[in-house]
Amino acid sequence: MRGVVAMTLDELLLDVQGGWLEGGGPEPEFAVSSRIRLARNVEGVPFPHALDRAGAERVLAMAQDAAQELERFGHFGAMQLFPLRDVSALDRQVLVERHLISPQHARGRGGAVILSRDGRLSIMVNEEDHLRIQCLYAGLQLDEAWTTADRIDDLVEEKIRYAFHERFGYLTACPTNAGTGLRASVMMHLPALVSTGKAGSVVAAMNKVGVNVRGFYGEGTEAAGNMFQISNQVALGQSEAEVIGNLKAMSGQIIDYEREARQGLLRDARPAVEDRVFRAFGILGNARALPSEEAMRLLSDVRLGVDLGILGGVRRQALNRLLVVIRPAVLQKLSGEELSSAERDQRRAALVREAVHGGGAGE
Repeated sequence: MRGVVAMTLDELLLDVQGGWLEGGGPEPEFAVSSRIRLARNVEGVPFPHALDRAGAERVLAMAQDAAQELERFGHFGAMQLFPLRDVSALDRQVLVERHLISPQHARGRGGAVILSRDGRLSIMVNEEDHLRIQCLYAGLQLDEAWTTADRIDDLVEEKIRYAFHERFGYLTACPTNAGTGLRASVMMHLPALVSTGKAGSVVAAMNKVGVNVRGFYGEGTEAAGNMFQISNQVALGQSEAEVIGNLKAMSGQIIDYEREARQGLLRDARPAVEDRVFRAFGILGNARALPSEEAMRLLSDVRLGVDLGILGGVRRQALNRLLVVIRPAVLQKLSGEELSSAERDQRRAALVREAVHGGGAGE
């Protein structure tokens, strides 16, 4: 890249501060992060699943030029393109766990990812579509994420001519993404709806009004730690403003349901909720081995305690960071060595204990 010091992938992957991990934004008790993703394809070039090696390399070269244009924009500082053929299996999984690429992209060939230093912007190259532009913000900030993504999209289009149809809008490999090519999503923490058994009915109601509810890493994944991704189902037939406005409204309804469920828990079962919160905090502060799933569940309980005012002296920023650093691949990357499953559980417990007792989770 011109005019900046090039970043290494290790530098980016080992930096687990900043970006959406800082917490904050509107409704941080419920909305962990907001994401805008735009699917775009190059005019006259087959979709990635039909590309030969030469075609994939051509798209990568165009993406490299676009990355330089984004760097000149200056909003995100240094931008770097990393071909996935040069990225180890471990680092690919770290990118997935950092929400910078999709599981599908990690398994593919001929792809690449463009990254900003703070992790708020990533562009997947040759995933399902030639380009998938992603902007990630803390809290419920769909409008802010859209404003940035729209500007990034305009800058990329100065270098790449998009496949566009007057009737069908932006053309995409999957018909449900055609039109605006927009997928908006909000990562939400919904422990009270799960605890009260109401999550299923809320998910069913959202599906009927064009909103998908998925797991922690999107389609086909589980809701680890009571974290759910709320997103629009289709991008055709609505403007970007309508898609985002509808998702904001639905997110607001889900927040209202979760807030009401939390108030009900405090009103009807406060001693049990307090016991659950302090037990979770005690285990996290003293455990010598923590499997990933258990750690996510306990962190969810502690986050609920913080949000309800039951547990003081714990920063949401620290909890957000732990959501990332306890994941198997990130944990191994930070350790700098290959770890067995048992060793990962021990290292995970040590990191959490340090956060709880060493000031990382305190004010």
